[in-house]
Amino acid sequence: MYPPELVKPMRDDLSQVGFKELFTAADVDKAIESKGTTLVVVNSVCGCAAANARPAAKMSVQNSKKPDHLVTVFAGVDREAVDAARQHMVPFPPSSPSIALFKDGELVHMLERHHIEGRPAEIIADNLVNAYEEFC
Repeated sequence: MYPPELVKPMRDDLSQVGFKELFTAADVDKAIESKGTTLVVVNSVCGCAAANARPAAKMSVQNSKKPDHLVTVFAGVDREAVDAARQHMVPFPPSSPSIALFKDGELVHMLERHHIEGRPAEIIADNLVNAYEEFC
């Protein structure tokens, strides 16, 4: 577990642009199973989260077509919430950071760490925007 003061700026990076932080399994289940589309960002302290995943998620939701719900869980901190989110992401193995799009509770698009690490945030954001065009 990481100290709260260490992860606060990383949490704030997404919450300041409208992502709701989820801390419990019940909150995760409710968010993912809600009607419409839900973007789930599994945040983390790693460099590819800071340089690629968070900036891409923020860029992607500046699009006119975007998910109905924006939520985030933090790997290495919010174990219950992260475990619940990952259960919804099966058959994909646990990965952080990762970004998943759900529609009416069904996983419709997934970006694992290997899709994020080493790729420019703009490319990842474009990938997400294309998913929004198809599913939102």
